[in-house]
Amino acid sequence: MHHTGKAASSTFSVLQRLTAPHRSLVQFSPLSGRTHQLRFHSFSMGNSILGCDLYHSTSSQLLAERLLLNASDLYFAHPLTG
Repeated sequence: MHHTGKAASSTFSVLQRLTAPHRSLVQFSPLSGRTHQLRFHSFSMGNSILGCDLYHSTSSQLLAERLLLNASDLYFAHPLTG
């Protein structure tokens, strides 16, 4: 774990718990905009996001061929219209 990065915070809620193999559908909300913060926060709680190439466990890599992290909403200030 690196201690040189900037502070980041996220909230999350478990939407659904699945079995065989054990996994969960989780809704993350980043409160700060740091690179990889959702992946790192999930990993630091002992639960890697499936398919994550940076913060993973052996089992999380075997369960997905790609990163299973998807946005449900995106918000930003448009550079021309605000």
